[in-house]
Amino acid sequence: MMANCAMCEEQAKKVRSGKPHQYLDKTDAPRLFKGAQSRGFEEQDYQCRVCQAKFTYSTNRNDLTWTLWQG
Repeated sequence: MMANCAMCEEQAKKVRSGKPHQYLDKTDAPRLFKGAQSRGFEEQDYQCRVCQAKFTYSTNRNDLTWTLWQG
């Protein structure tokens, strides 16, 4: 397995908002979740073209904004 590039290491530290770095590309369509009482939220998967690291971006206020998937 390849080590994460410096840009992905920084991306993983972003806890609130923060745009994806220049080499993170969307890997599929966003997933929309409709909440019963809440406004709902969205998740989007990304993959780095440099080190192949995978992230999920979430607008759910109960989740981490950027999740780096290990393994």
